[in-house]
Amino acid sequence: MAVCVAVIAKENYPLYIRSVPSQSELKFHYTVHTSLDVVEEKISTVGKAMAEQRELYLGLLYPTEDYKVYGYVTNSKVKFVIVVDSSNTSLRDNEIRSMFRKLHNSFTDVMCNPFYNPGDPIQSRAFDSMVSAMMVQSS
Repeated sequence: MAVCVAVIAKENYPLYIRSVPSQSELKFHYTVHTSLDVVEEKISTVGKAMAEQRELYLGLLYPTEDYKVYGYVTNSKVKFVIVVDSSNTSLRDNEIRSMFRKLHNSFTDVMCNPFYNPGDPIQSRAFDSMVSAMMVQSS
C-alpha cells in the first residue's frame, strides 16, 4: 500500500523521505517533488477566504499508472505526501486520512523534542519506526 512517505518543509525541501523498495528511492523523490506543484495549487485555490477553516487533508493529488499520490498540509505549511500502490483498490479515503493523522501526531512529537532544530532532517527513531509500521501495516 504505502510505498513512500515524505515530509516536506515549508520552503519545499525534504525533511524526511522513506520508500519501501529502496532501489526506487530516486523515482519516489521525483514523484514527491512533482506533487508539490499540485499541493501549492490546491492551497492557493482554497483561497484567503477559507484560510481559517482550511481542511488539512488535500486528498488525491494525482494518480499515475502505478501509484496514487495523496497530500496533507499542516497549519505551519509543512507538507506530508503519501504514495500508495494503485493496485490496492481496497484502501478507502478515511484510511488515508487516519494515516495522515498518525503521521501528523508523530511529527508533532518530533517538533516537541527540545533537541530537534526545526528545519533539520528528521532522524528520530520513534518517527522512523512509526512510518515503518505504517508501511508494513498497509501493505
